[in-house]
Amino acid sequence: MHFEAHADTYGEARPPYPPALWDGLRRLGVLQPGRRALDIGAGTGQATGPLLAAGLNVTAVEPGPQLAAHLRRAYPDAAVIVERVEDAELPENGFDIAIAATSIHWIDLAVALPKVHRALTHEGRFLVWRNVFGDPDAGTPFREQVARIVQDRGTPPRPGRDPEDVSALTAELIRSGLFTVDVVRTFRWNIELNDRQVFRLFSTFSDWTAEEADRAAAAVRELGGTVVEHYMTWLVASTPAKIPCADRR
Repeated sequence: MHFEAHADTYGEARPPYPPALWDGLRRLGVLQPGRRALDIGAGTGQATGPLLAAGLNVTAVEPGPQLAAHLRRAYPDAAVIVERVEDAELPENGFDIAIAATSIHWIDLAVALPKVHRALTHEGRFLVWRNVFGDPDAGTPFREQVARIVQDRGTPPRPGRDPEDVSALTAELIRSGLFTVDVVRTFRWNIELNDRQVFRLFSTFSDWTAEEADRAAAAVRELGGTVVEHYMTWLVASTPAKIPCADRR
């Protein structure tokens, strides 16, 4: 539970999702007041807050007790379930949309996808998006320093699907037979960060140590005290496949 250790600073350390993403969701017609939304792996409410502000009724699933406590304090109008989505009891046809915002890579899809499919109405949408911290197409001196820090680990990358690979996720959703992918979009944006912000942000990354985050902050100071980070956010929108009710179980 790496994120639990940073529960007090997680919400402030992580930048919000870009306005272009929310504009894209509005154009898809999913942010309609009164709709019932399931926020999977909600953290401290990075998606819950904007969903509530758009007038949706939000049930947030967050397994970390401290993260969930911050979520409840910040957004008392949200119903909060302190469990993994794989273990949570979700009502059948209980939600109009389900969201996994920078959380899908922590979820056992073999267990969660059938559960999400059952929980959505037949006209529902399953929306998955992720912030990618560091656009691979935007080379900068700071990103060169970050690559050097990662290279110095000398350890192999994490096993399994690359969590930043949108095509791999899209293939898994299609392969499940439970969802039809109808939208894949990428939004590019940038943000200026100082050394303290970089340290706090990088400390929340599950595969970064405090020492590595400190090296990244030192690189910012060497580069003048602030850096412009080029990020991207991808979105995959899907609809539940129409399958017989008996097969949904």
